[in-house]
Amino acid sequence: MSRLLETRLPLAIGGTGSEVDVETFNRLVRVLEINLGSVDFTISPHFNSTQISTLQFATGAIIFNTTNQIHQAFDGNALRDLYSHQTYPAGQAINSGLGTVTVNTP
Repeated sequence: MSRLLETRLPLAIGGTGSEVDVETFNRLVRVLEINLGSVDFTISPHFNSTQISTLQFATGAIIFNTTNQIHQAFDGNALRDLYSHQTYPAGQAINSGLGTVTVNTP
């Protein structure tokens, strides 16, 4: 699962007029650059059944189960399939007939 990197940036405490120094600001910008480049929200994490049995998921988490080849969502109690699994044929077959064919050789 992708996670944002943990940081040790100081917390700003204060009211009006509180400012962040240049060093802290630059560190924060760099942490954001690193984090935003490391997380891809368009790809769901992939796990097999063995991994799934050892992990805990947040309610609403969406994963791809590589053992069952299907996307699943965690409803707070169990992982639920998001669609019915379809098996597509790997090749093509053709059956045809022309009737009787006679071949004469001299």
